[in-house]
Amino acid sequence: MKYAFFPGCVSRGGCPELYPAAKMICQRLGIELEEMPGASCTGAGVLQEKNELLGDALNARTFAMAEKLGLQIMTICSTCQGVMNQANYRMQKDPEYLALINSHLADEGLEYKGTAEPKHLLWILIEDYGLDKLKEIITRPLHGVRLAPFYGCYIVRPTEALDIEQHPERQTSLEQLIETLGATVIDFAGKTRCCGFPILTINEKNSMAMVAKHTSEVKDLGADAMITPCPLCHLNLDGYQPKAAAQAQRPIGMPILHMPQAIGLAMGISPKELGLQRHIMSVKPLLMKLDLVG
Repeated sequence: MKYAFFPGCVSRGGCPELYPAAKMICQRLGIELEEMPGASCTGAGVLQEKNELLGDALNARTFAMAEKLGLQIMTICSTCQGVMNQANYRMQKDPEYLALINSHLADEGLEYKGTAEPKHLLWILIEDYGLDKLKEIITRPLHGVRLAPFYGCYIVRPTEALDIEQHPERQTSLEQLIETLGATVIDFAGKTRCCGFPILTINEKNSMAMVAKHTSEVKDLGADAMITPCPLCHLNLDGYQPKAAAQAQRPIGMPILHMPQAIGLAMGISPKELGLQRHIMSVKPLLMKLDLVG
């Protein structure tokens, strides 16, 4: 299995421990990754609100790069997945719009032919790789650990752009993965809601309220950690949790794991290699449960 790798911005910038963790587990899975060093940000949905054509053209440019490589795109970011799928949906249903976008790509000698199918690593594991095969290479199951899934917004809606009807398993993919890793699922209503990151710079108070609500809810339900397939959600839920707890006037202390980090722990990769020491919220209580401290 080989993919054009699109890690997104946050896993290389705001949370740089997430990128090597994803590469390590893909190597163990036998998934070959071809980098696209010239690829740009998807726009994260924010750019699209101001200039949809520009945002879609940036994604078409990335799609055209992957087509040149003869590969489909793999991402490790829910936000990237959702934004790319929405852009692709608009272009594939409107040939004139695609032609307009290609007129902007021509200066670079690029043309998007409409064959891209960007796919999150989570979906690849469920639909292409197979959870039974993944289970075979788990050497340290996460038994006794209670994980709360947090999908975030972009990987679950809009359903028509994300092919949810054709792939209903995507709605429970994170829970299936948690169980495969040997952990117990702590379900909660907020798992498919926004983490608050998109409004962080314009309404920090509400963003912090959302962080506090999600993390405190799973804390009260007995979760040992949250697991998310989205670096942006990871950044907000982990990095801003102290401020959110102060605003909510209650202690929370909920560890946040990016999905590849949880998989890596179950594969026997050390917490240090996975960059867990870089997190804002201490993962020590979780590691103690797994007998990985000291």
